[in-house]
Amino acid sequence: MKLNPFVKAGIGLTFALLWSCPTLAAMTETKNFGLEVKLTGQSEDDRDLGTAGGGDVNGVGLDLRPWIYGESGAWSAYAMGQAVTSTDIIETDTLQQSDGEQATDSGDRETKKNYLAMREFWVGYSGFTPYPGEILKFGRQRLRNDDGQWRDTNIEALNWTFDTTLLRANAGVAERFSEYRTDLKELAPKDKDRLHAYADAAYQWTPGQWVGIRGHHTHDDGKLDYAEPGVPRDSLDKTENGDISWIGLTADSDAYNWRNTNTVNYWGSITGMSGDRDTVNALNADGTRPTQAKRSDDISGWAADVGVRLRLDPQWQVGGAYARASADYEQNGLESNRSNYTGTRSRVHRFGEAFRGEMNNMQTATLFGSWMVNDEYDASLIYHKFWRVDGNKPVGSNGINAVENNTDDVTGAILSSTSLPLEDGNKDLGQEMDLVVTKYFKQGLLPAALSQSIDEPSALVRFRGGVFKPGDAYGSQVDSYMHRAFIDVIWRF
Repeated sequence: MKLNPFVKAGIGLTFALLWSCPTLAAMTETKNFGLEVKLTGQSEDDRDLGTAGGGDVNGVGLDLRPWIYGESGAWSAYAMGQAVTSTDIIETDTLQQSDGEQATDSGDRETKKNYLAMREFWVGYSGFTPYPGEILKFGRQRLRNDDGQWRDTNIEALNWTFDTTLLRANAGVAERFSEYRTDLKELAPKDKDRLHAYADAAYQWTPGQWVGIRGHHTHDDGKLDYAEPGVPRDSLDKTENGDISWIGLTADSDAYNWRNTNTVNYWGSITGMSGDRDTVNALNADGTRPTQAKRSDDISGWAADVGVRLRLDPQWQVGGAYARASADYEQNGLESNRSNYTGTRSRVHRFGEAFRGEMNNMQTATLFGSWMVNDEYDASLIYHKFWRVDGNKPVGSNGINAVENNTDDVTGAILSSTSLPLEDGNKDLGQEMDLVVTKYFKQGLLPAALSQSIDEPSALVRFRGGVFKPGDAYGSQVDSYMHRAFIDVIWRF
């Protein structure tokens, strides 16, 4: 099997960090290693809303993730690999984006059933302050914030974390150089030569009440692929770059901590975005070069997310939430939008397990109920309603890929397909019901430094599913429903 050079480098760096460095070679104080085994079954129907043939997913995948961790004094190091085999192209990873497979001439970004990967490899140092929640990490690592709307991904980064009773802070820089997978040999265009710089801080001003500020900046100076007459476009061509900044304010009652016992929990955030972008112009209708090869635009927008959750008794909670993003707002590209907002241990997609909306020209109203019994069971039932903010502009979604087909008038054969344009003036995107149910088998103990890398230190069986009903904005020619459902069985040795 031929490995991507970046994958080779990642594997080599991992071994070098763990066993060649003199400081880390003598890890005798703490030694940890293990294997996470994940079996995932996926059923998915009509991601294209019936606008294209095929595209359904029904299969089972086995995902093995060996990991090793060690500490020596203030130093630590961690590495996690991955080997996946499946009967269909399924998602064994909640961090995996649905747009991972893209049609290209070379097939350099074609998701395959079987692949090897390096998920993480980093070295940490926690000797700058005497606080146990402080650590500086360098390498490919899991970056994550509580609501998952700013950061929740594995990426190469230099990241400093400070986590104490009264103050939590993060600061760092990150850039994706490779997917470190044997099948995805190229980065998505949006990730090429895109540097992220970020910082956030939150203060507990009274017991259980937090206020915070956070910022993020992306500097994208990747080489643009300009349109050339007679040369077909490829989906991996880079057509946009620029600089964008986000700054936001947050307030919450520790609502994303599923262990808290507050009678009332709340969260709220508001974010502003501004920047500039260069975009490649398409060829003229007659196939000739445009007068200007690219155009430059100033962009700005804002987004807000608020929610409240009421504890009825030790087991039952109910709540509601509302989110809105302006027409030109977009997220920074490192988000998963998964969090514990329903009050359970299971992290749930904030904008639908099936629709997987994004904070982009969208408003969402959400109602939910959740149930949790000690550390043994939890369940969440969620209803979402989605609208466009501007009825004449598109929205972002990782879950829907409806297409508009250009067919031959005589034979009916499909000549080409493009993304289905939403109907002008119609804001109703649709509605969705989600169900997430988990059974936990045993509680495991892992080093605190691994809390970012491994979501739940337990063995479990989990069902995650959503049914989406498209709204009027998709028109009348699409199917009435689409669904996406997973059963995950996880055991950690």
